[in-house]
Amino acid sequence: MYKAILAAGICILGMTSLASAQDKKEIVIASEGAYPPFNFMDSSNRLQGFDIDIANALCEKMQVKCTIVAQDWDGMIPALLAKKFDAIIASMTITEERKKQIDFTDRYYRTPLSVAVPKDSKIKDTTPASMKGLAVGAQSSTTQAIHAEDVYGKAGADAKLYPTQDEANADLANGRLDAVVADKFVLVEWLKNTGKDCCKLLGDIEGTMSEAGIAIRKEDEELKERFNKAIRDIVSDGTYKEIQSKYFEFDIY
Repeated sequence: MYKAILAAGICILGMTSLASAQDKKEIVIASEGAYPPFNFMDSSNRLQGFDIDIANALCEKMQVKCTIVAQDWDGMIPALLAKKFDAIIASMTITEERKKQIDFTDRYYRTPLSVAVPKDSKIKDTTPASMKGLAVGAQSSTTQAIHAEDVYGKAGADAKLYPTQDEANADLANGRLDAVVADKFVLVEWLKNTGKDCCKLLGDIEGTMSEAGIAIRKEDEELKERFNKAIRDIVSDGTYKEIQSKYFEFDIY
């Protein structure tokens, strides 16, 4: 009898936990606000960008209220684990190293790493040999930082890491760097605007195509599935394409 009651209690508790997760009507999402066009602060200090529009579209599909908050990049994963928010939608690349701590949804876009250089640069290509002896910048705690340190750095480059991509780009524009590494779409956006007079795209880095996903805690499996379904829904009904067209003239999915 005791075992039967205990089993029944466990069953009820499990059903209650699942129902609680399914009935969650408010989700707190973090983004960075310093990675245009994916996420940035507008003149009213509000978060805007592709990531933000995608987040709002997903929440609408899931029929939940979303609160989107700004969080410094370096503190993103620790704050997620500390339950300061429920998910990260901030162009975070899905990597095996990050998956040791957190989980990810399916991708919501793909991008290679690229290199930008001054317009008068004599650098021939994006290979490690071409970066030997040069100062190469990247945003810290990113896949591009890993490439700058572990690939270019080991080939003899001086890898310099920055808290934000904007700071790395500014040092390139001001002549303090020979090159910067970043997601291609971020560099393309910067070169269309702030960096158009100083710099140019050198090219993509071979073998670096990666996927950006929504980061969540490992135990939030039900939330992951809700996000995955919502991603599929906005892709299939045209919402994704509509948002994409605001920021890009090409397919990033």
